Amino acid sequence: MPITRPRTPRRLRLNDLNKGTDEMIKASILAALVAFGLGSGAAVASGGGGHVEDFAFSFEGPFGSYDKMQLQRGLQVFTEVCSACHGLRQVAFRTLGDPGGPEMSSSQVKAFAKLFEVNDDSDGAQPGDTREGKPADKFPENHGAGAPDLSMMAKARAGFHGPAGLGINQMIKGMGGPEYIASLLTGYTGEEKEEAGVTLYENTAFDGGWISMAPPLDDDAVEFRDGHSADLHHMSQDVAAFLMWTAEPKLNARKKTGFVAVGFLVLLTSLLYLTNKKLWAVAKRKA
Repeated sequence: MPITRPRTPRRLRLNDLNKGTDEMIKASILAALVAFGLGSGAAVASGGGGHVEDFAFSFEGPFGSYDKMQLQRGLQVFTEVCSACHGLRQVAFRTLGDPGGPEMSSSQVKAFAKLFEVNDDSDGAQPGDTREGKPADKFPENHGAGAPDLSMMAKARAGFHGPAGLGINQMIKGMGGPEYIASLLTGYTGEEKEEAGVTLYENTAFDGGWISMAPPLDDDAVEFRDGHSADLHHMSQDVAAFLMWTAEPKLNARKKTGFVAVGFLVLLTSLLYLTNKKLWAVAKRKA
């Protein structure tokens, strides 16, 4: 009976390997292009066809950072206008003095906190009792008008997430929550209509084109202490930047940490490359 040797597996040819690699690269590129296209489409879908203007914020890009004076102006707009209907229940007064934020002095933070009435949780206090705010307290909630809290509004209404929340349009175009907020505040056309006893206002940035919130800002609605222009465009941009800070208060610190991490990885990669070259130098010379 003849003895048959087991068949050895056929060696994978170099051409086959290269062909498979090329196909994988092409597939990856195609997937990226499709994702980019979907991301652009998601921008339109999420905004309901609304127009979102691309504002130039100082904190955009890998090297961007918050403008302290802009955040202070945005805080003033929120305090004098927006706080009548909206709250910031996730933001503590003491963070107004943190580096990278409005950077108010400790005395300014104490004086500002006293402007707000917060729930009194001390011993012996009765339900519903209030007291002056302290730096350790958070902005009080505001349920009077049924308006949403603005603590995370800049993140919740990014509007340009792209497929599966990848944020492609935000990374490439820099358009996200602050642009949506500023566009919403400047998007009123002056047209009104009434539906089911509710007055609606036309807004070019809002989903559907009509919003129940009346235009909150007008030119010179506030008087900035630094003499900055208080027209509608600048006030909208300032308060949008402030709301971005409330949602991402550690943005500057995270960017600095990212640069340190990238620098460390570059250094480590260089050292590994040089070590590899030295270890294999003898073997390569013999070959």
